[in-house]
Amino acid sequence: MTHAFSELVIGGVFVSPFVAYAVASLVIFLALRPILRLIRFAQWFSHPSVAELSLYVAILGLLTVVL
Repeated sequence: MTHAFSELVIGGVFVSPFVAYAVASLVIFLALRPILRLIRFAQWFSHPSVAELSLYVAILGLLTVVL
């Protein structure tokens, strides 16, 4: 079974679907940041920036698999 990828066209330039997934996951991650700050996500890890990057990659992976 093959998946038909639909390219995103911005100003006549074809953009890879992965770029659209990356932007969508960034938007989702930025929407989650206030919630993460509220539950003190940074205090659970010795390197909070690495944990946030891992969460972003997990969201990106989920979007890639689901869509």
